[in-house]
Amino acid sequence: MRDLRERLELQPHDLRRRLDPATLPFQTTAEVPPIKTTIGQPRAAEAIAFALEVDAKGFHLYAAGSPGAGRESTVLAAVRAFAEARPTPPDWVHVYNFAEADCPRAFSMPAGEGRGLVKAMTSFVEAAQREIFRAFEGEDYARRREQSLAAVNARRAELLAALRAFAQEREFSLEMTPSGVATIPLRNGEPMPQEVFDQLTPEVRAQLEQRGAQVQAEVGAYRRGMRQIDKEAQQRITALDQEVALAAASPLIAELREQYGDQPNVLLFLEQIQGDLPEHLEDFLMAAEARQAKHVDDAAEARRHRERLARYEVNLLIDNSAITGAPVVLERNPTYYNLIGRLEYRPVMGTMVTDFRQIKPGALHRANGGFLILHALDVMRNPFAWEGLKRALMSGEMVIENPGEQGASLPTTRPRPEPIPLDVKVILIGPAGLYKTLHQIDVEFPELFGVKAEFAPDMDWNEENLASYSAFLSLVVQDRGLLHFDRSAVARIVEHGARLRDHQRKLTTRFLDIARLAVEASHWAGKAGREYVLADDVDAAIAKQERRRNLAEEQTREVIADGTVMIDTEGARVAEINGVSVLNVGDYSFGQPSRVTARVSVGRGAVQSIEREIALSGPIHSKGFMILTGYLQAQYAQDWPLSLAATITFEQSYGGIDGDSASTTELYALLSALSGLPLNQGIAVTGAVNQHGQVQAVGGVTRKIEGFYDVCRERGLTGGQGVIVPTANVKNLMLKEEVVEAVGAGRFHVWATSHVDEGIELLMDRPAGQPAAEGSFPEGTVHRLVQDRLRHYAERMRAFGPAWPGGADFGNDGQPQLT
Repeated sequence: MRDLRERLELQPHDLRRRLDPATLPFQTTAEVPPIKTTIGQPRAAEAIAFALEVDAKGFHLYAAGSPGAGRESTVLAAVRAFAEARPTPPDWVHVYNFAEADCPRAFSMPAGEGRGLVKAMTSFVEAAQREIFRAFEGEDYARRREQSLAAVNARRAELLAALRAFAQEREFSLEMTPSGVATIPLRNGEPMPQEVFDQLTPEVRAQLEQRGAQVQAEVGAYRRGMRQIDKEAQQRITALDQEVALAAASPLIAELREQYGDQPNVLLFLEQIQGDLPEHLEDFLMAAEARQAKHVDDAAEARRHRERLARYEVNLLIDNSAITGAPVVLERNPTYYNLIGRLEYRPVMGTMVTDFRQIKPGALHRANGGFLILHALDVMRNPFAWEGLKRALMSGEMVIENPGEQGASLPTTRPRPEPIPLDVKVILIGPAGLYKTLHQIDVEFPELFGVKAEFAPDMDWNEENLASYSAFLSLVVQDRGLLHFDRSAVARIVEHGARLRDHQRKLTTRFLDIARLAVEASHWAGKAGREYVLADDVDAAIAKQERRRNLAEEQTREVIADGTVMIDTEGARVAEINGVSVLNVGDYSFGQPSRVTARVSVGRGAVQSIEREIALSGPIHSKGFMILTGYLQAQYAQDWPLSLAATITFEQSYGGIDGDSASTTELYALLSALSGLPLNQGIAVTGAVNQHGQVQAVGGVTRKIEGFYDVCRERGLTGGQGVIVPTANVKNLMLKEEVVEAVGAGRFHVWATSHVDEGIELLMDRPAGQPAAEGSFPEGTVHRLVQDRLRHYAERMRAFGPAWPGGADFGNDGQPQLT
């Protein structure tokens, strides 16, 4: 047994990989140029480069990986470098649609010229007000107006003279009153007094009334004629006013046409303005007149006219005058409106109004012609955002609309801007699990996001990546103003990077954690008055981090130390064994020993997990537990039925458990119960087992060993305590120096096994036993004791009656026969 212990025991150099600072080609990070490229992600870098270069629909990018792995910084650096060489996209403007007021027009302009058009149109409106007002105030306009109305006024006079003559012939005079034309009967050329009219005979009065009716009929004809003349006069005035206004504004429009002669959309807009302007002369005149108003009412009137003149202004939606190359937009709050754009409202005279000037762009508009970077989880959390983004990418255009209107009981009237063509590359940054989920449940996702850049959680521990780690630390020092790191400190950080990945040949790529450790180490070095950060400062930073996070671990050790949770670290017990698990409390994980016990009796071949029976067991644990039954059947039940009833449980465990890392532990407890041999309580076990008895790798072995070591240290190290781990996990060990030193001094041990037979001999201090050709095991071995117990159980089951509860009858030879 001593030979087996020595053969399986791991040596201190197996428990932790170290980096000799002397092998680093520098003294401090001051000699190391800061890193300028992505570290340890060649696969992701290749995918990003491909996604940026391919110019085809459906090749948007999903950058998958865990937070802290540099996904955003890597994507931003690659996209910005690529975007610099791309053409700058055009500006986009919205203008009033004179043909359909509710559908503002949208058109593009060369980058930087949109701002100029906004200023030009604002200046045009102001200049047009001045010039038109001046034209109508001049003597020339008054003279032309008088000339235009001269013929009309003459016709008015002729029409009135004819009416007067008609009335005079019938002995009536006419009087013009505010309410119309009044007819007055005459007598001897003078208005007839009322008393004379009252004395007229009926015959004379009838004749007078008949003539009066004729005059009234003529007055009606006169009125109709005058209305026609007034209408003609108004038309003449309108035509004159329009002619004068156009004459005043035409030079201004001509200047704009000359300035934007190479842009058809602007020329069409100016043409529409020239046709619309004469219809709104009052607004120009009143706005110009009221602009200098001092009274509130006049100022309000001026505002109303200015509002109507706003139709000639320009809403600059996208201004690319300040960028070089293609735009790169990182939208950190991707709500629907922040992505798609929105229509804002403003208060006017107690009500909320909107028009084309209130159209505001979204991130898609700002990134059009370039690149849009989004965090996928943020998009998913915002209602309508994901559907709106997909709709825009699928259709290839941006439509600004209010999604809330779809559920409104009545439709609302608002501008519906023309769609804008969309040409953008979208990069989603998110976890790999979300990518998998979207790929499975969203049929449009694979069609849109055809490239996946997967960020690996680790990279190889080799010379190239060691140089990258050093360069990254140099970059952190430079960016954050830290003390430079001595190479001993760099070596310790590299070792910590391997510990974070639980692997002696890998380094973590969660550079956020490395950067934070560097900041803390620099802080403690500064407090110690050092010029450079040393390895001791890194150790202090790691210890302080753990101190801030390990309250739950200390509380767990306390309840074990005071006996509240029963864990034995000395002696031997039958069917009791210490397993170890890993607890995660968010930003910290630690190992915790748990007592696993087994009980056996005669039964129907059922091996039950109490946790599984009460639904505290996850599916992976249940799978590992069912493997135990397969192992028992193959190992011991070839010649008689497995007539066993067994229960196995984690004592004092009140939460859910999962994983198969305790399956070897459970098997050892079960074999101890069947053999009657005690298990060494000073040895904890972790490892998964398959149906052939081979021990398989599990996770968290470093924390598991340290967790049991801490409990043993609290109780007192005896020199016989230790942990059994799978041989396949040796490469995952990055133990603390304290544990490594204890192993080197013989106060603690770590054994690596590849088969349960090795663990059986370590725990029970007796050979497991190898089967003979006929299937029996040697006397006195563990497997023979188990085999004898199970055969005894089978015989006891047979003694209860001819019908075996497992579904078979025993024949005369003692062998089961299926019924």
